[in-house]
Amino acid sequence: MKLYPIETGNFKLDGGAMFGVVPKSLWQRTNPADSNNMIDIAATSLLIENGDKLILIDTGLGDKQSEKFFSYYYRWGDHSIDKSLKKHGFHRNDITDVFLTHLHFDHCGGSIQWNKDKTGYEPAFKNAKFWTNEAHWHWAIHPNDREKASFLKENLLPMQESGQLHFLERSKQRHFYEELGFEVFFADGHTDKQMIPIIDYKGEKIVFSADLLPTAGHIPLPFVMGYDTRPLITLEEKKLFLDEAASNNYFMFLEHDAHNEIVSLKQTEKGVRHDKTFTFNELFN
Repeated sequence: MKLYPIETGNFKLDGGAMFGVVPKSLWQRTNPADSNNMIDIAATSLLIENGDKLILIDTGLGDKQSEKFFSYYYRWGDHSIDKSLKKHGFHRNDITDVFLTHLHFDHCGGSIQWNKDKTGYEPAFKNAKFWTNEAHWHWAIHPNDREKASFLKENLLPMQESGQLHFLERSKQRHFYEELGFEVFFADGHTDKQMIPIIDYKGEKIVFSADLLPTAGHIPLPFVMGYDTRPLITLEEKKLFLDEAASNNYFMFLEHDAHNEIVSLKQTEKGVRHDKTFTFNELFN
């Protein structure tokens, strides 16, 4: 097995929304805001090469939305899925599986693209199976008013219409999926049935943290996003998972942190805290 970080593109989000009830005087120490109160956000995917499988975890925002849509998110930098795949010797047509932690637009938008004449949409990975779970799929295509702006039908329905959509069955909160080669932790605080991959790699456990732990600044338990639909459940899930991660030296791959690619955790008298920051290359190359 080999892993490759895939940089799909950076953007910005409101710092207050990203930290909920936590005062700016606290969160700006780790996530400084600009004059518009926006903080740097990454959308870093992870590519798993495992035998004849090439699995991409999440796909970022994509580029098919309108100029008005993207004006809300202040995209910056020159990263893209295609550039990042090419850097590692791959093309999007090589991808066999796209695993989606959840179906908010910043995690699955890159899965679907315009067709050639821009009359409709098509999968951006024509040879891939798209993996979600049935409970989350129904949550996304029948969205509540809180999340409606994050679940975009143009990102979702083309997966189903193409016949490339597949569901993983959930029988318990943690489950190992033979078809993917990694374990999944199901978390309900941010959105219903978000899936957090836990990957055994070179004798270590790598956790693709998605929106259970968006940035290193979110490690303290009360630092919960305003976007989370069930913040008290997020608190429970974070405590359960981060305690385990700190006790067992898991490495947390931070999808949304533009400045800390991977972090380790430690137990302190105040609870789990940030220990060290690493780049992927520092750890594994």
